[in-house]
Amino acid sequence: MNSRARNLLVLTTGVVLGVSLALGHGVSAKREVAQLPLEELRAFTEVFGKIKEEYVESISDTQLLEDAVKGMLSGLDPHSAYLDSEAFTDLRVGTSGEFGGLGIEVSMEDGFVKVVTPIDDTPAARAGVEAGDLIIRLDETPVKGMDLNDAVKIMRGKPGTDLKLTIVREGQAAPLEIVVTRAIITVQSVKSRMLDPGFGYVRITQFQSHTGEDLIKAISSLKKENGSRLNGLVLDMRNNPGGVLNAAVSVSDAFIKKGLLVYTEGRRKEAELRFNATPTDLLNGGPLIVLVNGGSASAAEIVAGALQDHKRAVIMGTQTFGKGSVQTILPMNNGAALKITTARYYTPSGRSIQAEGITPDIKLDNVTVADAKPGVGRIKESHLSGHLKNGNGKTEDQVNDNQDSNVDKNNESNSKSKPEEQLVKDDYQLYEALNLLKGLHILQSRS
Repeated sequence: MNSRARNLLVLTTGVVLGVSLALGHGVSAKREVAQLPLEELRAFTEVFGKIKEEYVESISDTQLLEDAVKGMLSGLDPHSAYLDSEAFTDLRVGTSGEFGGLGIEVSMEDGFVKVVTPIDDTPAARAGVEAGDLIIRLDETPVKGMDLNDAVKIMRGKPGTDLKLTIVREGQAAPLEIVVTRAIITVQSVKSRMLDPGFGYVRITQFQSHTGEDLIKAISSLKKENGSRLNGLVLDMRNNPGGVLNAAVSVSDAFIKKGLLVYTEGRRKEAELRFNATPTDLLNGGPLIVLVNGGSASAAEIVAGALQDHKRAVIMGTQTFGKGSVQTILPMNNGAALKITTARYYTPSGRSIQAEGITPDIKLDNVTVADAKPGVGRIKESHLSGHLKNGNGKTEDQVNDNQDSNVDKNNESNSKSKPEEQLVKDDYQLYEALNLLKGLHILQSRS
């Protein structure tokens, strides 16, 4: 990756209540000055003058012009926005992964604030806010017609204060009211643990500037815990709203040894980037399962797409969010900034994820599993009168003793809550991912 590509500011998420976004040095190339549309500017000036003269209240020139700029940006797409100096400062602070707010990533849909995903271990997640929720009121203030940045400002506030969200949720007949207590939130980008001896688990909650380094440390720690090796890994990116593009490249590169990882295309030369893998695979070719869902967006989709195209992992779960555009931050002289969509990104095979998402190799909903009622044991060949002998040199008593021993073990396991049995109740998708991972390891070890 050349230095220009590294220094270019590239974002892969929308407006975030504290989700970290990437900041860089902007584009230094000289831009051609477009010819101004004089007739349209005359119409704009006329509207400006009539508002100044006729509107019921006096509005300052500064406010009117700033609102006009916001309208231009918001009319482009859901992810472009004008960031005043306060919002720009919040965005830069958010890059560290620590921020104040509710802990949700949001966008606009049909004039309402839509929850892309609640962030793990945040007030919103603990209060029960879910991906796909439409927020129609903030306390008693209707959201309809509100600018997204203004809605974000209301949702932010002093830690310890409450905010009532009125939410419309699919499948619910009436709106829900959820009270969320604001907090200073430090997001841990990478979490890890052992699922079973030899089989590791890494969850990436969002992509921050240091996520790639944290992933390497996490896998190194898992290997050390398991005698310097892993038989396989589950990479969990469910409800991951995205983040820094370079972090997505680093995570993809951690498992892919060669070839293209992702590329971007835009109107300007500066927006055309290509990222290639380096000859490193932290698992040395070991099996990898990636979990995704409808809350997996942007940078998470870049990683899933790269691993899928290179046939390096099995993608499991549900269809992803479908954000395949790149945002660039352009600082302004007045201390504000423009967050503007400058490119689309594509997977190595040339797929655009925009408005479509990543289709999992194995589609699997996260269902709830309940305990089955014990039934009558099945009749086996050995129970039939006059059955043939074993033929392996075992006596009838040895065969029966072995079967009785297995029955006793099964009864014992059913009477205790084993880790796998708890996992299938708590997280069915992860349970199935672990089973598939074990199967892939068995096949790989036999080849």
